[in-house]
Amino acid sequence: MPLGGLEEIGRNMMFFEYNNEIVIIDAGLQFPEEETPGIDFIIPNVTYLEENRDKVKALIITHAHLDHIGAIPYIMEKIGNPPIYTTALSREIIKRRQEEFPNAPKLIFEEVKAGDTVRISDNFSAEFFGGMHTIPDSIIVLLKTPAGNMCNLGDFRMEYDKEGNAQGMAMFEKISVKGVQAIFLDSTAAEKPGKGVSEETVEQNIEEVFRKAPGRIIVGTFASLLDRIRTVMQIAERCGRKVVISGRSMQENVKIAQNLGYIKMTQGLIVPLEDVRKYKDEKILIVSTGAQGETNASLMKIILGEHKHIRIKPGDTVIFSSSIIPGNERSVQTLMDNLARQGAIIHRSAFMDLHASGHGPQEDIKAVLRAIKPKFFFPIHGYYFMRYTNVNNAVEAGVKRENCVLMDNGQVAEISKLKVEVIKETVPAYYVMVDGLGVGDVGEVVLRDRRVLAQEGMVVIIATMDKQSGKILKNPDIISRGFIYLKENKEILDEIRRRIRGIFGRLPLDQEVDIDYFKGLIRDQIGQFLFNKTKRRPMVLPVVIEI
Repeated sequence: MPLGGLEEIGRNMMFFEYNNEIVIIDAGLQFPEEETPGIDFIIPNVTYLEENRDKVKALIITHAHLDHIGAIPYIMEKIGNPPIYTTALSREIIKRRQEEFPNAPKLIFEEVKAGDTVRISDNFSAEFFGGMHTIPDSIIVLLKTPAGNMCNLGDFRMEYDKEGNAQGMAMFEKISVKGVQAIFLDSTAAEKPGKGVSEETVEQNIEEVFRKAPGRIIVGTFASLLDRIRTVMQIAERCGRKVVISGRSMQENVKIAQNLGYIKMTQGLIVPLEDVRKYKDEKILIVSTGAQGETNASLMKIILGEHKHIRIKPGDTVIFSSSIIPGNERSVQTLMDNLARQGAIIHRSAFMDLHASGHGPQEDIKAVLRAIKPKFFFPIHGYYFMRYTNVNNAVEAGVKRENCVLMDNGQVAEISKLKVEVIKETVPAYYVMVDGLGVGDVGEVVLRDRRVLAQEGMVVIIATMDKQSGKILKNPDIISRGFIYLKENKEILDEIRRRIRGIFGRLPLDQEVDIDYFKGLIRDQIGQFLFNKTKRRPMVLPVVIEI
């Protein structure tokens, strides 16, 4: 049962249920969309798991990117705080993030590593293999069940040697020997033809840019893209540059990776952020969060002149070493426009291999499927068209089309040794939105109101009424935001006031006035008048003060 990750990029979460036992894989968040104004992010709906919390035996985390771990602080108490099976790096990143939620329960971890096999419950055990992604300590999960082995690759990519030979194929063949009933495979790059770019190619290209850069270098990337951060720091050392890390989350992740031995460097290579001005421009590299144009991230603060220690200078070289998340295209374009206006030299992976995606394209997907030879194929992690396209990849790799299963969030697939059937039963999978301290309290009605306010604006009408006579005591006050400029629309204001006086004039004098009914009259009649006049539907908010 998928609770997220199908129909969007992010919010990855699925679970398997057999008899009275449930095992969950991943619990991620999704970043807000245009249709969710004001929302911080979106998390999976765990209503079904909350109702069956006694059945939940484990949460397995494939890797420590937010779209796979971001929901953990919000859901663990609801689902019974089951043990989390994951690797050392993922554990430490999850623990560090949990510290930001003092009221959340203390998490229980079962550390695993590639090569481990663990018994989770009576019906479930799991074998773990080394995953290939853009963060160390990623794992592939082979969940062993009475209905067969379920293989979740998490997010994956292929690595290639200098001769272009794929690495890690022996591992996929080892998984195949175990027998795979169903595979759940990343579809993010399913439309992209060809093979992935090798990390060695990326490293060579970045080093070439570094050596040609006349002044400071700023690399924008994700805080959790630790493989890339490690690479650019190694290149900086070879080029004689000191490294400054800008962005709290990136600083913390690098420190965790250092403590666990995933990032090794010469002492003194990283210098404090506040010392950045002590070094010549050609001797400094700044690694920053915010390559997606996030409002509060370090790179945006640098560009806007709000950063305490760093400003953009003409001649700065800025490298975007990350893929653009679908939906962030406009934000990234604005980021580059602002950099260009300030005289920066911009390099991005769209025109030069400065980033190796963590999501394998078509030939990588086919190679994995040919090696593992699953009976059933479930495309996951992507919009419907991405997953639809991934079915074609699977068929070309030898999977029977009738054994490819396209599902949506909330649907239920019954898997047996003989067949897979998507049944009529569903589980709740609608958005749960986090807005400030509120979790799930912003629903469709609130979002609809926000969209109306954003698109049409609002008109507030304040009327004072004599409680005894029901008569209006003075001209109503009218306030408009985002609809019309009042000073330039006196005719409309006069007509609104005239219509409100007309509504008051029709009130019965011999019976008590229902204020809510009266507000409804104002809302409907004034709303219709404004639409007829402007072809827009602002939110009309009547306020009636009784005296």
